[in-house]
Amino acid sequence: MQVNRWLRAAACALTLTAASPLLWAQEIVVSAAASLTNAFQAVGKAWSQAHPGHKATFNFAASGALLAQMQQGAPVDVFASADQPTMDKAQAAGLIAQGTRSDFVKNELVLVVPAKSTKVPKSLDDLAGSAWQRIAAGTPASVPVGRYTMSVIEQAKLDAPLKPKWIYGESVRQVLDYVARGEVDAGFVYRTDAMVKKDETQVAFAVPTTTPVTYPIAQLAASKQPAAAQSFIAFVKGAEGRKILESFGFAQP
Repeated sequence: MQVNRWLRAAACALTLTAASPLLWAQEIVVSAAASLTNAFQAVGKAWSQAHPGHKATFNFAASGALLAQMQQGAPVDVFASADQPTMDKAQAAGLIAQGTRSDFVKNELVLVVPAKSTKVPKSLDDLAGSAWQRIAAGTPASVPVGRYTMSVIEQAKLDAPLKPKWIYGESVRQVLDYVARGEVDAGFVYRTDAMVKKDETQVAFAVPTTTPVTYPIAQLAASKQPAAAQSFIAFVKGAEGRKILESFGFAQP
């Protein structure tokens, strides 16, 4: 009888021990702008190593698409947007935990062409010429890089001549892929994205924007792991996180 009780107790202890990593693990979901893909994967790995038992699962897409997902109830702990207006909308909708929003990096808009291209524009005005028939940009309604692009184009008064040339992508990485595969003559992406495919694309020139390309990050009000979410954000903004982000071409805001 006593042996049976001991065996049952031992079996129970073994079960709890085997399950303990699952019981103690703190996993968060981070929805982040597509341009952060490579950098945040590296940051997430470093954060997990620095905080055993913690894990970040990432959802990368255009900032507008991520906002739509959160508005529809997608379970998210941390949101990192590639622009301020998208985060403004998230905050206005009550999705962001008060006092957790802050800017953590900045980027730069550039025009890229296929690496093997023999025609490289020197200015925005060149794009109106017949040598560039297909130009890629992010969909302005949901992709921040597309909004930055269209703002620059409008300011340069190139709306009309470039209107029939646009090929829209659902994220900055899709725009980058179009250029890398030679499916378009040129495309507007962030400098950090151009670095990802530096062997398949070449930067024609940097494109000054009227609004700085800054990225905000915040904890979601509905986060079920607020402490872990805050830990991740602190790591992103800390010395090790900054070093990783800078290695991928991001600058401090």
